[in-house]
Amino acid sequence: MPSIITNVQGDRRRWLALVVVCLAQLMVVLDATIVTVALPAIQHDLHMSQAHLTWIVNAYLITFGGLLLLAGRLGDLLGRRTVFLAGIAAFTAASALCAVAESSGMLIVARLLQGVGAAVCSSVVLAIVASEFREPTERAKAMSMYMIVSLSGGSIGLLVGGALVQALDWHWIFAVNLPIGLVAFVAARALVSRDRGLGLGQGVDVLGSLLVTGAVMLLAYTIVTASEHGWLSVHTLGLGAVVAGMLAAFLVLESRLENPIMPLRILRLRSLIDSSIVRGLVYAGMYSMFFFGALNLQRILGLSALATGAAFLPMTLTVATSSLVLTPRLLARFGPKRTLIPGLALIAAGLVVLTQSGQDATYVSGPLIAFLLFGVGAGLTFVPLLTIAMSEVPPADAGLASGIVNVSMQVSAAIGLAAMGSIATSRTSDLTARGDGPLQALLGGYHLVFGLSAILLVGAILLAVTLLRSPSRPERSPATASVPA
Repeated sequence: MPSIITNVQGDRRRWLALVVVCLAQLMVVLDATIVTVALPAIQHDLHMSQAHLTWIVNAYLITFGGLLLLAGRLGDLLGRRTVFLAGIAAFTAASALCAVAESSGMLIVARLLQGVGAAVCSSVVLAIVASEFREPTERAKAMSMYMIVSLSGGSIGLLVGGALVQALDWHWIFAVNLPIGLVAFVAARALVSRDRGLGLGQGVDVLGSLLVTGAVMLLAYTIVTASEHGWLSVHTLGLGAVVAGMLAAFLVLESRLENPIMPLRILRLRSLIDSSIVRGLVYAGMYSMFFFGALNLQRILGLSALATGAAFLPMTLTVATSSLVLTPRLLARFGPKRTLIPGLALIAAGLVVLTQSGQDATYVSGPLIAFLLFGVGAGLTFVPLLTIAMSEVPPADAGLASGIVNVSMQVSAAIGLAAMGSIATSRTSDLTARGDGPLQALLGGYHLVFGLSAILLVGAILLAVTLLRSPSRPERSPATASVPA
């Protein structure tokens, strides 16, 4: 009888722990988009130029993406619970700085620090979920819940951000993280299982950590600033050469160390690397859709900040429904790859619909259709991609693999948004010079971005068809692969 009670209590603890890590993940993902609907208010209040305004988004994405690999490996070495708690604490403290920022410089620095906390926190979430849920069916459900939070967080951020900006002011989109972060920290200490990392007994690869982190952050910075200096300028090409040199030095160093921060064996896992490339293309298009989709709703259709957030709600609901109801059945019947391809096609179709939404369009006749297609497609896309990515990962490298998965999301999002922002601005300027009206010129820039994002999705489909393969043994999928506690 005592053992039965213990098992019941342990089962309840695991599901409560899942709620906690998903709450932290939601807070992190939400902050990548919650500022989008507040950008006009921030720009007006802090007297920011359009170029500086994009740094409110990109500052967060650069440090987030740049530190994920290092943070993921530290989770393997120091213990994932320890790293997770440190990330929540850092993110919450940085949110407080954002909430009291009274200048653009202070806000951008605080957003950089937020990205640091976000990277440390989210880099180990996948590994924690996998270690808490060993039984195949339960782990599949837990992973689906994680993906729902990760995918819906963006649109929830738009809704919450719109409500806070309209009811209060933009400072509150950051202040709301303080009670959430405190609750998540206290609950995680009580519910997330302690784990023993591999340890630092053989030393820490400090130089490798600096090289890979610096290279990823410098790459994102290079792309972000390319719109200011020109893609073929000495500034952009010079920094690109430095990034290539740092990555080459990193690979050489890692091949010679006994305890590297990134064992090169991880790069031989085709399922992980190939799926990360596909995921990167999808996220580059997805974040452009969020950013420019929100601007389109506000500046072209004239919706308020709150209405803009609400406009994305159908996407959130379709993502959840698709992930929980449709995707598990299709995965069981057709496997990850055959489920993935139609999902990518639906996302591409949604982007094409946005290219046809004109200045006189209504929400129902244009964006709503696109968001519904995107929601169903995203639900069919990311769980299969995660299944394929983690199918061959050894237990000792689960944290690092989790970091690579997150890097493919965040760095691609930052790079894609920076590139699309430059392209949209250039297109709008050209149309204005040609004599188009302000709104028509803006819309022309948005349409070009949506079309290019659709092309990225077509590229993702082609790569998925040619490179990806479903796991040969179901027991090695993320729903069944064993990860040590």
